[in-house]
Amino acid sequence: MRPVHERWNHQFSPSLFSNTTLVLNDYNYRTEGYVNENFTLTAGITDLSIKQDYSLSLYKGVTITYGFNSVLHHFTPGTVVATSHLTNFNVPNKQAWENAFYIFCEQKVSDKFEVGYGLRYSLFSLIGPSIETTYDSQENIVKSDTFPHRTFYRNYTGFEPRFNLTWLLTEESSVKVGYNRMSQYINLLSNATSGTPIDYWLPSSNNIKPQFVAQYSAGYFREIKEKGIEYSVEAYYKDMSNQIDYRDNADIFLNENAEAQLLFGKGRAYGIEFLFRKTTGPLTGWVAYTLSRSEKKINEINSGDWYPARQDRTHDISIVLNYRVNPRLSISTTWVYYTGNAITFPSGKYEVDNNIVNYYTSRNGYRMPAYHRLDLGATLLLKKTEHFTSELSFGIYNAYARKNAYSILFQTNANNPNETEAVKLYLFSAIPSVTWNFRF
Repeated sequence: MRPVHERWNHQFSPSLFSNTTLVLNDYNYRTEGYVNENFTLTAGITDLSIKQDYSLSLYKGVTITYGFNSVLHHFTPGTVVATSHLTNFNVPNKQAWENAFYIFCEQKVSDKFEVGYGLRYSLFSLIGPSIETTYDSQENIVKSDTFPHRTFYRNYTGFEPRFNLTWLLTEESSVKVGYNRMSQYINLLSNATSGTPIDYWLPSSNNIKPQFVAQYSAGYFREIKEKGIEYSVEAYYKDMSNQIDYRDNADIFLNENAEAQLLFGKGRAYGIEFLFRKTTGPLTGWVAYTLSRSEKKINEINSGDWYPARQDRTHDISIVLNYRVNPRLSISTTWVYYTGNAITFPSGKYEVDNNIVNYYTSRNGYRMPAYHRLDLGATLLLKKTEHFTSELSFGIYNAYARKNAYSILFQTNANNPNETEAVKLYLFSAIPSVTWNFRF
């Protein structure tokens, strides 16, 4: 389901403006399969949110923005419905209410300096009915507490200051530095063992503490307006706490005790980003490149040493070009490349009671193959009037049919039990498309 989005604007006076946004977002997976019988597996999250923003211009060079955001979350970790209804299974749903209040001031100190400073306060609460389970270090259940309907039984708060400074070197160039602290109360657990494309959203709880990140950044920016050209280089560093990873041999697939499978530690991410953009003329687009690292440090993993996070990508490149051939026809091309995600592969195998067991040496010590793809497109304007526009779009996704790996599994060779072979699964080859768009 696509988000349902409504927005209302109102100007109270020449200096006070408000913006109200209401959003309903329903995101879910649905997978059908067969294991002894047909089954349907669903999982997802539904959010109902309202956001109220105000912008107040006090006097020359000073603008204050403030407001609040409120989101009601409904989590569906996993439900299986089988044909016979004898093996139906459901991981209990959860609900949470997330609120945030903020105020931010932008001030022009002089012709050369602009500053921004503010504070955001967030509050996250779990709502019953629910059963809250506590585990020990051996994954055993220590106790379970039951909370009735509409009970607020677990609350977390976060103070999130933010600051930025802009130093205008010339009319075309500037240097910017910034600091930002953020809180994250929703956790995405990616299923890595079942072979089905199911992810689980879990709220912070007595076992899963909120994640916090402090981000520092500094960069150089330049814009040549008469040529429609801008470019920048920016470095950043993120310091993260309460980072999540799995225990060895963890399986979260339809596991109502999935929280017992988790480990917690700290993380860091740092890198440098380059951007070149052209915004005017028949040829427009941009080239972006990021060199970065993302790492975790958890006492129970890799002897407590730093190791690559799953989403760590050393290189990330994107090239986007648009060329307007004439007022009716435009063509576009997009090429993306990034280093394969860090992943844990077996380093060897051994035999126990006539069973082959994989041997693992380190967490995320290997890499998936690099991902790259070329997309081509063309748009033809059919008709345009004051009240009606119609256009036809043609596209080819993954034009040179790159078989990017979705997953790699290791299995025993059917012809030689002493050999293990890697099997790559890919989802897409080249995909053509035709779209008719009209607006009125």
